[in-house]
Amino acid sequence: MNFDRNTVIGFVVLAILFFGFFYFNNREQAAMRQKRAIQDSIAKANQPKPKPDTASQRQDTSQFTPAQTTTVTGQFQKAATGTEQLAIIDNELVRVAFTNKGGQIKWVELKNFKDQQNKQVRLASTDFDKIDYRIKSDPGETGNITDFYFTPGNVVKQGDSVQTVSYTLGDSAGRSITHEFVLRRGNYMIDFNVKLSKANSFLDSETLNLQWQYRALKQEMDLSYERTNSQMGYVMDDEFDYFTVGRRSDVQFSKPVEWVAMRQRFFNGILVAKNNFSGGKMEWTSPNDSVTVVQSTATLQHAAKGTEVIIPLSIYYGPSDFRILKKYDKQMGKLVNLGQGIYAFVRPINKFIVLPVFDFFSKMVGSFGIAILLLTLVIRLLISPLTYSSYLSGAKMKVLRPEIEKLKAKHGKDQQAMSMEQMKLFREAGVNPLGGCIPALLQIPIFFALYSFFNSYVDLRGENFLWAKDLSAYDSILDFGSIPIISSIYGSHVSLFTITACLTSFLISIYSMSMTPDQSNPVLKYMPYIFPVFLLFIFNSLPAALTWYYTVSNIVTLVLQFIIQNYIINHDKILANMEANRKKPKSKSKWQERFEQMQEQQKKLKDMQAKGKR
Repeated sequence: MNFDRNTVIGFVVLAILFFGFFYFNNREQAAMRQKRAIQDSIAKANQPKPKPDTASQRQDTSQFTPAQTTTVTGQFQKAATGTEQLAIIDNELVRVAFTNKGGQIKWVELKNFKDQQNKQVRLASTDFDKIDYRIKSDPGETGNITDFYFTPGNVVKQGDSVQTVSYTLGDSAGRSITHEFVLRRGNYMIDFNVKLSKANSFLDSETLNLQWQYRALKQEMDLSYERTNSQMGYVMDDEFDYFTVGRRSDVQFSKPVEWVAMRQRFFNGILVAKNNFSGGKMEWTSPNDSVTVVQSTATLQHAAKGTEVIIPLSIYYGPSDFRILKKYDKQMGKLVNLGQGIYAFVRPINKFIVLPVFDFFSKMVGSFGIAILLLTLVIRLLISPLTYSSYLSGAKMKVLRPEIEKLKAKHGKDQQAMSMEQMKLFREAGVNPLGGCIPALLQIPIFFALYSFFNSYVDLRGENFLWAKDLSAYDSILDFGSIPIISSIYGSHVSLFTITACLTSFLISIYSMSMTPDQSNPVLKYMPYIFPVFLLFIFNSLPAALTWYYTVSNIVTLVLQFIIQNYIINHDKILANMEANRKKPKSKSKWQERFEQMQEQQKKLKDMQAKGKR
């Protein structure tokens, strides 16, 4: 070949991987929107018609039927009507409201997090949110537990560490249902114990069919981006798995399930069965509105054998924080996207390097923007040996530049001969033509690791730096609204960190290409200059933390290039060493021999074809 692949290959590989990564992300997002539109159309066209409530249907609790009006008679008739009363308890992290209607959580307020209106973040706060199951209230009568008003919540405190709220529903025959909630100090997890006295009189088939409904409301600046980073997760048969919103709409559980969860980028709702659910399914949709990220419905079965039954559950409503979730064990830390799917190979980088180093710097300096800068310097320090090797390889290529130009003049348009002579020149001079692309390739897993990290690191929410108001979102300096075509390609805003990242990338391209021989291939010649322009569109909606990192990394690259090339590398010494290498006898590897044989055969074939044409 008559071109130096030293830096160009690095740019080409980076471009392909970047475009592939964001292409598939965007395609998933488009599929999600299309699927949501189809679901909405089907829902409107097929509104369910009310069916007559037969006695057999009323007595069956083995299948959960939501939104069914129940006529209750006998001992439970009074419990079917009443007045809703709230009981509120809190600790350092959460403030939780419980309601006697259904004996459950009304809402959970997170004390350390604010929403876009600068109010405390509230989870599980809509009419859709509930934990429900069907019971036989009296012979021939059934009802959903959320239809009944329990006795008002009794709050019991055990010192400053434990608070318990209990709700009871019962009759004079000794049948009772108790919902007991336990909140501990410094904890987001709420224990939820369902206690059934004479359970066989409430349930069929010794099974509690539980339905957990959870609606995630918009908490971030960009609803579309929040949906893209939302997932359903679960542990079935001791194996964690997840599905991205838009890729699938349901999952069936055929084996024991430890927990199910819905993550909306920075916040989680998790339902845990301490003795495992025996099976069930989970469904989710993204309603076509401006406030709902996703809503899910999990229908789960739990064994309820015997007459006196206690079903121990737990509910987590809180941040998607790896450090917090890891303390609960049960593989909950895997809900935090530190690297998933085909990018799971970057998870150890985040878990064992990026996360502890970043936590250390953020606590030390008190500024996440400065912490990102220091993290960047550490990363560049770790890869500095390879960086130096790359620049040394580039310096050698620069020394060979005059000789490569002579070869081009000698062989003209004969690309085959030019390639053979150039490879021979590299071998004699002891130059690796691919040496310069190694650091560029190493940047790929680092970028994907930080892409996952900055998209999932909840502590960045609301943290400002320079002009960026929120490092977890894009740093808009100009919002120009929705403009046809432009909005779909570029967005409705201008991110300044994206511009600085692209400008510094362009300067690196200019400097790097000045160190390489002129390219005859127009794609390879202009790709390093086109690549930063494409980044302008790809990076515009990414978190400011990521584009700030990319800017700092590029600045470090430019500084290192200038210092190493001008003050560290001795070009005269390189030339002398290369001349000495040429005089040494060279042994060819088997690969080199086969490669040269292949080139010789191609050259002979080309010469024969040329003679045939004459």
